[in-house]
Amino acid sequence: MGKSEIEAFLNYLVTQRRLSASSQSQALNALIFMYRHVLEIEPGWLENLGRSKRKQFLPTVLSIQEVRDVLSHMNGVPKLMAELIYGTGMRVSECTQLRIKDIDFDMKTIIVRQGKGGKDRTTLLPQRLVKPLQRHLLNVMGLHKDDCLKGAGFAPLPGALYKKYPKAAQSIGWQYVFPSTAIRMWPPTGQHVRWHCSNTTPQKAFKRALHQTTITKHASIHTLRHCFATHLLQNGTDLRSIQTLLGHKNIKTTMIYTHIIKAEQSTISPLDIL
Repeated sequence: MGKSEIEAFLNYLVTQRRLSASSQSQALNALIFMYRHVLEIEPGWLENLGRSKRKQFLPTVLSIQEVRDVLSHMNGVPKLMAELIYGTGMRVSECTQLRIKDIDFDMKTIIVRQGKGGKDRTTLLPQRLVKPLQRHLLNVMGLHKDDCLKGAGFAPLPGALYKKYPKAAQSIGWQYVFPSTAIRMWPPTGQHVRWHCSNTTPQKAFKRALHQTTITKHASIHTLRHCFATHLLQNGTDLRSIQTLLGHKNIKTTMIYTHIIKAEQSTISPLDIL
């Protein structure tokens, strides 16, 4: 295919298939990559490409009572993960990849490592989760001890740290807070490591709990992150603090939550004063 065929295909995705702007961009990037790095052909500037406009959607947010209702239908480790996401504003992947060493019970803080954009940040540890987390970590430590007795007990380390600190992988601090149920071999070292649990573990549990409620909103466990920001804003937390806790690079990303809550609590619909 030449340049005209690429343009026709990408325009077809928008006009006929009605794909979103992000889907069209993904297809464009894939084609450009294939031409430049596989076929070694420069496709040139696509001046006749009709780009789909990105739409701005307001995130779904549950009320405090709705969050309470969903969590009441969850139990075990998935419930603890859901409470942690709602109480800290972490993303699902940030929760599953959390290490024991990054929880500071004395300072009541959690350090999120390598979040979106490869950035570290600090968020708060809810007082309500201190004891449940400590009980959970006792179980994790017991599991780690059993793994060590079997010649395993290793955790994969980021980057090339396994070369710099060869013994760190078996230390308790580097173990995942929410470990996987399976042990697998890690090719770089040949060690039998225990990864973190899958993102689908809390996602499926949240979806099952949501179906047991009367809530009709289209929500997922990521909705709890939106609830964290919105409920903080409703309670008077300033926008800059929420931006820091969420790890947003631009304050404009955080400002979307101001469109969800009432601009002025005293505003009354004209229908209610007829």
